[in-house]
Amino acid sequence: MSVFLLGGPAAPETESTVYAAFIAEAAALAVVAGRLAPRIAIVVVHDGDGLEQSAALERAVARSGEIEAIRVVVREGGVVAQAQLAEVDGIVVGGGLPSAYAEAVAPVATDIRRLVASGLPYLGISAGAMIAAEHAIIGGWRVGEVPVSPEAASEELDDVTIGDGLGLVDIAVEAHAAQWGTLGRLVAATEAGVVDGGVAIDENTALVVGQGALSVLGGGSVWQVFTAEHGVVVRTIGAEQPQQQ
Repeated sequence: MSVFLLGGPAAPETESTVYAAFIAEAAALAVVAGRLAPRIAIVVVHDGDGLEQSAALERAVARSGEIEAIRVVVREGGVVAQAQLAEVDGIVVGGGLPSAYAEAVAPVATDIRRLVASGLPYLGISAGAMIAAEHAIIGGWRVGEVPVSPEAASEELDDVTIGDGLGLVDIAVEAHAAQWGTLGRLVAATEAGVVDGGVAIDENTALVVGQGALSVLGGGSVWQVFTAEHGVVVRTIGAEQPQQQ
């Protein structure tokens, strides 16, 4: 089982590497179930362009291997139904408004945790990566009255806000780190004690959490943030630099 956390838009070579690894794990489950191609639930939460977004994400995944796509398209404010995830071999959760995604998957969070624990791979992209955390940063750009990240990356929230995520990883996850300046939000949230550290993932970069070492794919960095005796420590993991969990 692996959890693939993609920090945002990826170059074709990065996209194909990440998606191919994800599909390979899903295909192994499909063989056991007697299916020729893995059934992949593609979850998109939208504010009006859901069908187009879902179709584009399906095409992107399918370029790396044969799949049977199960489109799960939910308008903001709606929720994913348990039946929509029945008999799937993998789950892809796309990008958009993190708070809307957190709300949409809340009724099936226990089901997704159970599926992933049983060996089903999960691929989260941007918002989908952020909500993989147990305690998910879903937006905001200030702690109190102090700006900690660009307002443009606030996800329609003022104060840095933590919500219930899927609990697939036990640290907070930020996306678009270098591109949107969200590393500062993670540092501030950690220093304020609202999360116990986490990772901020650049675009064109994926953190893969599986058995054994963590690995990084793509052309950017994963920024690790954790507390230390005298404050907060930040360090980077680059591609091809596996780290022990």
